Amino acid sequence: MKSAVENLSASRVKVSIDLDFSELKPSLDAAYQRIASQVNIPGFRKGHIPARIIDQRFGKTAALDEAVNDAIPSSLAEVIVENNLVQMSRPEVDVTTLDEETGLSFTAEFDVRPDFDLPNFGELKVVVDDPEVTDAAVEEQLDELRARFGSLKTVERAASDGDIVVVDLRGSHNDVEVPDLSAQGLSYELGSDGMVAGFDDAVRGASANETRQFVFTPTNGEWSGKAVVVEVTVRQVRERELPKADDVFAQLASEFDTIDELRSDLRDRLGRMRLLEQAYQARDLTHDALMEAIKVEVPAGSVADEISAHFQDGHGDDAHREEFESQARTGIKSRMLLDKIAESEDLQVNDAEMTQWLISEAQRYQMAPDQFADELVKAGQINAAVAEVRRTKALSFVLEQVQVVDKSGREIDLESVLRGPQPEVDLDALFDEASDTENFEADE
Repeated sequence: MKSAVENLSASRVKVSIDLDFSELKPSLDAAYQRIASQVNIPGFRKGHIPARIIDQRFGKTAALDEAVNDAIPSSLAEVIVENNLVQMSRPEVDVTTLDEETGLSFTAEFDVRPDFDLPNFGELKVVVDDPEVTDAAVEEQLDELRARFGSLKTVERAASDGDIVVVDLRGSHNDVEVPDLSAQGLSYELGSDGMVAGFDDAVRGASANETRQFVFTPTNGEWSGKAVVVEVTVRQVRERELPKADDVFAQLASEFDTIDELRSDLRDRLGRMRLLEQAYQARDLTHDALMEAIKVEVPAGSVADEISAHFQDGHGDDAHREEFESQARTGIKSRMLLDKIAESEDLQVNDAEMTQWLISEAQRYQMAPDQFADELVKAGQINAAVAEVRRTKALSFVLEQVQVVDKSGREIDLESVLRGPQPEVDLDALFDEASDTENFEADE
């Protein structure tokens, strides 16, 4: 095989490849075999049809086209590896010669990752928030715990944030009911922003047996882009009555004897949460600092490919397209940067890291890890998954090098934070035993 690589720009190349017929023949033989296994010709067993019969019935072009579709990707991949190119867009292929005497000649133009220098990671500095735990934050956590053990009382007044409203919903578009926006006897905490946009504003201030309306336009699903009129009838307004924050409550809701001990434990837990939040903030800021430090052209072809794939169904307006293009450029630059760091440091993904990622992602999609792994294999996304884990590892590598301080100027030891005991963010572990004993959220 003869090949040549021409640099068209810092991020685009033109590859020329010549294959003589002897090099094309393995692909041609495989093409005949595939065709023979797919067609039925009287007098011949499927899969055992001679090449000359296939040529007579379908023409030589059919097998040659099939062979080219096999030979071009494989030979192009070989040249990419030999020349250490990082392909960033789909190739634009032009077949210049194809016959049994001269073989196959073609050119392929595509975007590649441009060359750029990595910064000195040790010179990067990021500033995170102070790990402050205020009295108000402690009281907020305590109030959330009290709410778990509170009771609900029906009240004869207008609903306000924090109340539990019992409502009937009916969504419709041009008098046709929208099932996903219709329900009866639905309980909801007003002000928690857990319903569709416009719900809280519509219901706030409504009393029992009062009906309100608002318009909601879904952005996906069967009713995407259609204005749905949602009618909400308030059946009941309930308010929470919280138990008094005293020693009796502390003994009921926790392992502690006094409310002061419970507050102290909540403060300690919040402190550990703040330290962990610092680590996550430092990771994000480190990524931002890297992106700012690197000045590199994002290949236009790779951006165009992502835009084309995203909008292939014709959805979205110009504003959405502009927003997506900006996001695509940022994402491509991030992948280029982290991939180069992983390559320069020879970072590899081991089985334990891949397993941990699979478990984490499977939980996000509410699937078993084995099932999630099978879906990745079926979709041909295993290599993409490994690359994503490797990029995360590259960012972690940089995070170990940068200087991290809080706004008060104190240096943060991220290693001790990330390797230390992790807090229960929602405090569930602290209260599991108490919560299992009785259901305290009942009507009076």
